[in-house]
Amino acid sequence: MLDIVMLTLGRVETNCYLVAPEGHTRCVVIDPADDAAAIRAAAEERGWKVGAIWVTHAHYDHILALRELKAATDAPILMHRDSIPLLEQLPLQMKVYYGEEIPPAPTLDRAIDHGERLYIGETEFEVRFCPGHAPGHVAFVQHTEQIIFGGDCLFARSIGRTDLFGGDYPLLMRSIDAQFLSLPDATRVLPGHGPVTTIGDEREYNPFIREWHAG
Repeated sequence: MLDIVMLTLGRVETNCYLVAPEGHTRCVVIDPADDAAAIRAAAEERGWKVGAIWVTHAHYDHILALRELKAATDAPILMHRDSIPLLEQLPLQMKVYYGEEIPPAPTLDRAIDHGERLYIGETEFEVRFCPGHAPGHVAFVQHTEQIIFGGDCLFARSIGRTDLFGGDYPLLMRSIDAQFLSLPDATRVLPGHGPVTTIGDEREYNPFIREWHAG
């Protein structure tokens, strides 16, 4: 069994996840959205050390705590190589959106690819490449427990924006078809924003998916 803590952080209420196998003393942080102190406190409360940081994509609202969390834990940062340009543009993103000056983001420690297997202890996760919302977007699937940490691709009754840099609506819908809807209906989708949903619910009720398939 996985222990999963969801923290909703930052100005646009981004979901950050701490994930550890039951009884394990190390966790992975998926998308350190903001407030590194809150992330560390949630880990420490459960007796966890942060063993790695996995990033679905490098939009500012998913990585604002990255520098501080890396400095405090020295946990390796993993993301897709196509996310590197956005990662390097973090100060520009904050300047454009909020007029704020922030330091550069840390560099990633290891690039991850579609189909790669990552581990928390002995628990395996599959990396799925799903561009369309942002360059280099990936999701993390745990097949045994039927969970996908989906970032900003698929939401409850919605989908990720495609009007930002690197966005591509047809590409996103193809990613959702191939990387999300190929999973069993019972699979829980833990998204980058909003509530948890399931593949089955979105297959049946998501208006974007229904319109895409009807077209």
